[in-house]
Amino acid sequence: MKITVLTHLEHENDRNHDVVVDQVAAALKQGGHQVSILGIHGDVHKLWSGLQRRKPDLIFNLMETFGDDQLGSIGVVGFLDLLHVPYTGGGPGEFYIQEDKGLAKKLLAFSHIRYPEFAVFSPNADLETAGSLRMPLFVKPLRMDASIGIDAGSLVHSTRELLERVALIHEKVHDAALVEEYVEGREFYVGVLGNQQAQAFPPIEMDFSGLPDGAPHVLDAKAKWDKNSAEYRGTKAVLADVAPEVAARLRQVALDACRALRVRDYGRVDLRLTPTADVYVLEVNASCYLEQSAEFAAAAAAAGIDYPALVNRIAELAVERHRCRGGEPSPVQPDRRRRSRQVGTA
Repeated sequence: MKITVLTHLEHENDRNHDVVVDQVAAALKQGGHQVSILGIHGDVHKLWSGLQRRKPDLIFNLMETFGDDQLGSIGVVGFLDLLHVPYTGGGPGEFYIQEDKGLAKKLLAFSHIRYPEFAVFSPNADLETAGSLRMPLFVKPLRMDASIGIDAGSLVHSTRELLERVALIHEKVHDAALVEEYVEGREFYVGVLGNQQAQAFPPIEMDFSGLPDGAPHVLDAKAKWDKNSAEYRGTKAVLADVAPEVAARLRQVALDACRALRVRDYGRVDLRLTPTADVYVLEVNASCYLEQSAEFAAAAAAAGIDYPALVNRIAELAVERHRCRGGEPSPVQPDRRRRSRQVGTA
């Protein structure tokens, strides 16, 4: 196939892109595909003209934002839907659900899947209350990902700390605040690949044992991005060492959560296992990060799927899904809109 890898640029003149773009492109080429890379920032015309020139059979979508809009992935895939060209991963509905964590939890509740009890503090609410939530509470932005707005102060132990943290998110992140009961326990990530017959990979555990004494066991922004921080050095992802029956439960909950939130092609579910063996869903990440040393690819490798096979399987799943909707993959066509006769004046 002719596959275009779609990626975000930090600004209009940026020539760099995430390392995962080159990894995915190389894997697709190894699979025998003709691959091009289209990097855009926030220009719809550039997106349209780039696809029109390439006329791909499939778009491998790695866009997480659009321009300066951290929530722009919804608009990008909505635009791709209008073009009727197949693309990998989530669509507008899936991404909207993923980004509204409160709505996602309500859908999990409908499917009887455990999650931390929560409340949403909207910036324009007249009266805000955490109701019967039990301290300590974890406070984070409702719609942001990549641990934006999350640090050591996100775990609060009093009403005063709660209100201060909510106000900070409103003012600094410009988002509603999601307040949820903190679930003590081990943290796992389970990758899921497939649609009708999805498979869950062996669980990956986040090891917090290297954190300073008293530090909350959460993967905050420093732990994810600041390589010089104690949080980054003190956390690591490892293949989980758990009993087979525990691994089976984690994988089943991940599969159930992906079905409940309509995750397409591939995704990752973040879970907590309590000391009493209850499994809670923390987040569901549709179209999760595909860097070849990250948790999803590492879990796939543990399942016997190497990186090139994983990437090419995601492409195959997207094409199969499109065909099931009643259409063969078709390249982007030139603009053939009808030209209407202009109405003149008398």
